[in-house]
Amino acid sequence: MKKLSFLKPIVNFIAIGLLITTLSRLFLFFIFKDRVTETPNFWYIFPIGLRMDLILLCYMSFLPAVLITFLPDKASKFTNKFLVIYSFLLLFLILFVELATPDFVKQYDTRPNKIFLDYLIYPKEVVGMLLKSYLTSIIVTFLILGVVLYFAFKKGKKYFYTSSSDYKFKLMVFPLLAFLLFFGARSSLTSKRPINASNAVFSTDQLTNTLGLNSFYTVAFAAYSIKNEGNTKMYGKMEEAEAIARVKKYMITGPGDFTDAEIPFLHVQQPDTLLKKPYNLVIFLQESLGAEYVGILGGKPLTPEFDKLSKEGLLFTNLYCTGTRSVRGIEAVVTGFLPSPSESVVKLGNSQQGFFTLADALKQKGYETSFIYGGMANFDNMASFFNGNGFQDIVDQEDFESDGNKYAFKGTWGYSDEDLVTKANNYFKAKGDKPFFSLMFSTSNHEPFEYPAGRIKPYDAKPATVNNAMKYADFSIGKFFEMAKKEPYFKNTIFIVIADHNTRTYGKNLVPINKFHIPALIMGPGVKKGTVYSKLASQIDIPPTLLSYLGLPFETPMVGRNLNKLDPKTQGRSIMQFNDINAFRVENQVVIMQPNLKPLQFEIKNDTTLISVKLNEDLAKDALAHVITAGNLYKENKYKLRDKKK
Repeated sequence: MKKLSFLKPIVNFIAIGLLITTLSRLFLFFIFKDRVTETPNFWYIFPIGLRMDLILLCYMSFLPAVLITFLPDKASKFTNKFLVIYSFLLLFLILFVELATPDFVKQYDTRPNKIFLDYLIYPKEVVGMLLKSYLTSIIVTFLILGVVLYFAFKKGKKYFYTSSSDYKFKLMVFPLLAFLLFFGARSSLTSKRPINASNAVFSTDQLTNTLGLNSFYTVAFAAYSIKNEGNTKMYGKMEEAEAIARVKKYMITGPGDFTDAEIPFLHVQQPDTLLKKPYNLVIFLQESLGAEYVGILGGKPLTPEFDKLSKEGLLFTNLYCTGTRSVRGIEAVVTGFLPSPSESVVKLGNSQQGFFTLADALKQKGYETSFIYGGMANFDNMASFFNGNGFQDIVDQEDFESDGNKYAFKGTWGYSDEDLVTKANNYFKAKGDKPFFSLMFSTSNHEPFEYPAGRIKPYDAKPATVNNAMKYADFSIGKFFEMAKKEPYFKNTIFIVIADHNTRTYGKNLVPINKFHIPALIMGPGVKKGTVYSKLASQIDIPPTLLSYLGLPFETPMVGRNLNKLDPKTQGRSIMQFNDINAFRVENQVVIMQPNLKPLQFEIKNDTTLISVKLNEDLAKDALAHVITAGNLYKENKYKLRDKKK
C-alpha cells in the first residue's frame, strides 16, 4: 500500500468532494423534507447523488492523475504546487455553489442553473438584492469559505502533496487508474452514452430529481449548454415540413392567408374593425404578478385597483405564461415567439436585429415606438434587443435621473412603479395626435421588495414582503389609470395590464402548472366593458389579440391566436417552459417533454393535481413540433417581416 501513496492527492480530493456534496444533499433534504418525502422512493436521491458526484469528481481527477504519473520526481515541486492550487480551487467552487444552493432552490425550485450564471453578469443589481434579502446567508457563506481558505493554507501540503514513487511502478499502475477514473466519470460500460442529468430523473417532482445532482454539475452543464442555444433536439427529431404543418393546425389562419413561402408563418391579420385613425397601444408588463396574488382571480386580496379596473375591460381568467423569467415573458408578449429550452430570444445573438416584434410591425405603420423602464435597460440585454427590433426610444433609469423631476423612490432595481407611471403618462401626453406604441415594465415586484412608505395599508406586518410589494404594484396600476383617464390620449388607446410571469415557480409536479397562471386585462375603445375570457389561453395569444383592436391590417409571423376570432368550439392551448422541461397543454391534457426521455402525458384535475394517462402519440408529436419549429425559425432567420424591397 505504501507504494500507492503517490495517489493520496486524488483519493483525498475525491473524498473531500464527496463529503461536501453529501453533507449539502443531506442539508437540502432536511430543509425540503416535507416536500421530498411525498415522492415514492425519495431515498433514491442519495445513491443517485453519490453516482453523479463521483462522475464529476472523477472527471476532475484526470489531469492530476496524468501529472502524478508522468512527471518525474525532479518536477515534484511544480507538481505539488499545481495539485494544491488545482484541488482547493475546484473544491472551493464546489463548496461555494453548494452554499448558494438552498436560497436558490427556495427562489427557483431547482438547483443553480443558467439563471445563476445570468445573475453573475449584473453584479450591481444582484449584490444589492443579496445584501438586502440574504444578508444572513451571505455572512454564513463567507465565514465558511474563510475557514476553508485558512485550512487550504495550513493543510494543503498534508492532503495534496504527492510522494515519490518508482517511475516504472507508476506507469504500470496508470492503466488501472485511468480505467477506474474513466469508469467513474462515465459511470457505465454498457450504455452507448455517458450517464447525464437525465439519469437522475426518477419522479414527477422536479425539485426531488435535482437533489440527486450536485450544483457544480448543474452550473457547469448550463455553461456548457450555452453553445447549443437554439438546439431543440433534446426532446426528439422531426422533419421541418411536418413540424410546420402541425403548428399551423393550431392557428386560426386559413391556408390562403399565408403570404410568403420563405417565411412559413407570415400571414395577414385583419382588424376586427377597420379605422381611419388607428388606436395607440400601451402594454403595462407587471413583474411577477401571478394569479395567486390577484383577488378577482381567486388569489389573495392584494389587487383592489386591478379588480376594480377589470369591470372596465376584458379580463382573462385562464391565461398561462410561457416561462419563469422576465425575458421569456417579454418574448411572448412583445414577439409572440414560441417558448423552447433555448434562452429567450431577447438574449440570443441571431435575434438582435431583424426579429419580429410588435414595435417593428407598428413602426412600419407609422407608429412611434418606445420602451419605458424604471431600471437599467441593459439588464437581461433588453436595450440591445429592443433597439435592434423596432423600438425607437428607450427610456430607462438614466432618463429619470437626468430630466430634473423629483420622483418618489429609487430602490435596488431602479425607480418605483409610481415613478414609472408618472414618467409614462407625461411621455404619452407629449405625443399629441401621433400614434404610438409603448411597452412599460414595472420593477417593484422583485426582491428585496422595496417601495415608498405611506402608499398602501400593508398586508404583512413586515414591510419588505412579496405581498406588500404586490399591493404597491397594484396601487401604481390604479394611479396610472387615474392619471391617464384625465388625458386626451386615453380615449384613443388600447391598454393591457399583464404579468411577465409569477414569483417563485415551484411545486411537486414536473411542471407546476398553477404557478404559470397569470392575469391580463385589456381596456380601451372597442373593448366591451365587464367581459371575461375564461377559455384556456397562452401568453403568445396576447399580441395577435391586441393587434385585432388597433383598426389596421397587419402582416405578422406570429403563431398565436387572435382570441377574439377563436371559434368557441376550438380547444384552448397553452405552452409552458420550466427550466429544460416543456409542457404542451390542450384543455385538460398536458404532454410533458424532458431532455433525452420519452414524453409523458397527464390529465389535469386541477392546476396542482396531475394524473398520469396513456400517451397520445399524435398530441406528443404536436408538442414536439412547436419546440422544433421555435428552433428552426430562430436558426434559419424565418421569424420576421418581409424585406421592404420585395
